[in-house]
Amino acid sequence: MSQEIIEHEQKDLTKNWVSSSRFLFYLQIFCILSFVLGGCYRMYNQRYPGKPKVEVQSSSKFTPEYK
Repeated sequence: MSQEIIEHEQKDLTKNWVSSSRFLFYLQIFCILSFVLGGCYRMYNQRYPGKPKVEVQSSSKFTPEYK
């Protein structure tokens, strides 16, 4: 009976701080990694599309052209 209780306590996260700390460490790594990758994916989808083709008046160019 006592052997069964000891085995159960070793598997329990509240009793075995080594297992619980390892689990929490990997959980933190997973959460941070998922937030970083999610942020990178969001930034990639919302990226700047490039320079738009803007029509500039001919009178306001560096060398203006008048009619």
